[in-house]
Amino acid sequence: MRSLSITSTLVAAASVFFSSVLADVDPIVIKVSSRSILATDTPILTRETLGLKVLLQDEWHGIDVGGNGTSSANVNFVDPLTDVAGCTRDIPLLQQIRTNTIRVYAIDPTKDHEPCMRMLQDAGIYVVADLSAPNISINRDTPSWNVDLYSRYTSVIDVLAPYNNVLGFFAGNEVSNNVTNVDAIPFVKAAVRDMKSYISRRNYRAIGVGYAADDDAAIRDDLKAYLNCGPASDSIDFFGYNIYSWCGSDSSFEESGYADRTREFASYNIPAFFAEYGCNQPSPRVWDETIALFSTQMTGVWSGGIVYEYFQAERNYGLVSLSGNSASKLPDFTALSTQIAKVTPSGVQMSAYSPSNTAAQACPTTGSTWSAASAIPPTPNQQLCSCMVQNLTCVARSNIDADAIPALFAAACDPANGNNVCAGIANNGTTGAFGAYSGCQAADQLSWAFNAYYEEQARSNTANTNACDFGGNATTQSPSAPTQCNALVSQAGGAAGTGTVTSQPSGTGGVSGGSAATTTTGAAGMVTVPSFDFGLLSLGFYVVMAALVGADEEISTSAPGVGYHPWPWVCFDRDSPTELPKGSGLG
Repeated sequence: MRSLSITSTLVAAASVFFSSVLADVDPIVIKVSSRSILATDTPILTRETLGLKVLLQDEWHGIDVGGNGTSSANVNFVDPLTDVAGCTRDIPLLQQIRTNTIRVYAIDPTKDHEPCMRMLQDAGIYVVADLSAPNISINRDTPSWNVDLYSRYTSVIDVLAPYNNVLGFFAGNEVSNNVTNVDAIPFVKAAVRDMKSYISRRNYRAIGVGYAADDDAAIRDDLKAYLNCGPASDSIDFFGYNIYSWCGSDSSFEESGYADRTREFASYNIPAFFAEYGCNQPSPRVWDETIALFSTQMTGVWSGGIVYEYFQAERNYGLVSLSGNSASKLPDFTALSTQIAKVTPSGVQMSAYSPSNTAAQACPTTGSTWSAASAIPPTPNQQLCSCMVQNLTCVARSNIDADAIPALFAAACDPANGNNVCAGIANNGTTGAFGAYSGCQAADQLSWAFNAYYEEQARSNTANTNACDFGGNATTQSPSAPTQCNALVSQAGGAAGTGTVTSQPSGTGGVSGGSAATTTTGAAGMVTVPSFDFGLLSLGFYVVMAALVGADEEISTSAPGVGYHPWPWVCFDRDSPTELPKGSGLG
């Protein structure tokens, strides 16, 4: 992912998926193509009524709020889909470059999206939205899938699902970008599973959930296989590829690696498209890769691509520059307009589909370059977490200093301290050890750790009368869990916390109530559990952070990107005073 700015103004992103509120555009469905390439059939995205193949061209590439391995709790962003003036200004420009899809990297579910979504729909433009935000995402260095993320993701779905021109959702962007952090991918896969289940349980139309990956040669093959293998309920619905390997007129289909990537995806049984593309060396760009992307060399395998990006930012990927509320076309815009006018991709009628490429990928073998566990984390369940805390005897006090938390977890859980009691909050993407309470808030997990230690001492060291003290940070309570908690706690494995909870979260999995402790830094959800590795037990950071996409480069945020299917896509990115650090890998 490239640089973006955190205050964006207009929408950006590509996608099409349906809803029930606005019905002026046809929703997009996923089919398998009867068209073959390299003797294989490949899946395509199609418009439900017309049955046209979705070819993504330019896209609004924007609001690329990225994170890069550090956390940032106090990041503000502007949702471009709530900026009516920006939408009014930019949608006509997007139409000039035949945009049919935009990608939006950060949605504010508390704001009104109706005016911009209506304008986009009237313009025939679809939206693909990332589910995370600059301040809450799956952090590649200390990954977790928890109640706060669950609540965030479902709130975005609730806001956008009613619109027919929502193509789909990204559950992560470049969360794992090299061999050292593939242990984060099981958490992304859990997010995909839970959001697909949530969409179904809420009776929304069948909106796809996918992932956007970077072009890391060491992990790209295993990554695309991992996200597609196993039960279909756990697998992505589409694969987005962020690729910047075709640079200038001196490159080519073969030299850029496009030919190799096309061969590698020829047997993939779900739609794949470029979620970001547009190398800017040399500059201005000539967009020869756009011609190739919509030629017969690639349309049998790829469903188009999203151009990075719409607004000019620090790294010079913009199609337009912004001054006040005026947008001026840059040379990249003019060149793209010229190239996109030459594109004439052919469609495929739905009646002609004859799906045959239906086999999922085999799961990758673990080794030196791939260490992600086949097991994935459990579904975060706030009701379970609340029941767990109410059922404890020793709990964390309120207003614990956040700086003390790492030492407190170590005191309670580290086997080096004679403890081996925290399997209930284990969170290990390499071994696949996930406790039933691994998705709870940090404060709740700390209470669980305190109580586990307290009960262990009660059994083995009755002389320890201060087992529930932890330097004054813990206190005893009388367990008071209501009877309706019994089944949940029983499924979780009771005191051990190593069971499997089959009950689904109620509502949107919000994080209200139930916590016995908070911290001086604010909401419990903004506190992080330190990243420890105690053999099979691993406690991961309780996500706070992060930028929405996990980029290869520093991100600044902006507006959207541009994209196309049988129509185009584009991406926007708007400068802002906030710049996120490199490598955050948010999903």
